[in-house]
Amino acid sequence: MYQSRFTSANQKLMRWWTVIVILFLYMPMLAVVLASFSKIKFFMFPVKIWSTKWYESVFNSLSIREYVFTSLSIAAVVTVISVVMAIFGALAFARYDWKGRSIYQKMILLPIFFPQAVLGLAILLWTSSLGITPTWHTAIFAHLVWIVPIVTLVIAIQVYGFDPSVEEAAYDLGASRVQVFKEITLPILWPGIFSGALFAFLLSWGNFPLSTYTTGADQTAPEWLYAKMVAGYTPQVPALGSLTVLMAAIILFGSYWLGMHFKKKKQRAKT
Repeated sequence: MYQSRFTSANQKLMRWWTVIVILFLYMPMLAVVLASFSKIKFFMFPVKIWSTKWYESVFNSLSIREYVFTSLSIAAVVTVISVVMAIFGALAFARYDWKGRSIYQKMILLPIFFPQAVLGLAILLWTSSLGITPTWHTAIFAHLVWIVPIVTLVIAIQVYGFDPSVEEAAYDLGASRVQVFKEITLPILWPGIFSGALFAFLLSWGNFPLSTYTTGADQTAPEWLYAKMVAGYTPQVPALGSLTVLMAAIILFGSYWLGMHFKKKKQRAKT
């Protein structure tokens, strides 16, 4: 009896704690959304006059579309390259035993812990010394230096659960290395690859510290948001911010739905 009451009290406490944590995390975003629908230029709560004109101005602004396109281009290229590099990096990290592996495991993770502003400044100074003009292409390199280790770690977690006997059985049956990698290794690593790709895209898309040092004359959406907050604020800022968060939410929930869909499909195939 006492245990059931204690369990019931714990459940209520956890529910309230969950509500508090969710409110703490998402209330600031709610303020951004409300500000984006306010007709007046400066945000006042409660909103008295509602309008969507700031969203219309965002969609109609050629410069904002260019900034968003630059951010999307960087994020797309970074995602593809980082996933390819991280697949082989994760196999070297967690799958194979080779001389120097322990040093590699430590060195590959170091860029994650570098302050991004310092990392961006270092890459800017290095590229400038080589006579390379900073553009969004140099930003891709900067993002890769920071994001590839993260994606490598994500995929390596999946590699640690890899059963080598599956590959060995395929080799015994006469499969080539390419066939084993394509038909066995990649499907097993797919959950880690998919998660790593999501991390890569979202981290690159919303990155400000590295981009501000390495894009040069080009400008990304996060840079534009910061510049407008420092000087020349308009409600286009919360409007674009809300659209950015909406896009990230659609990607996350869409990927979750796809993951569940393929999982159910695989379960049906087994039965």
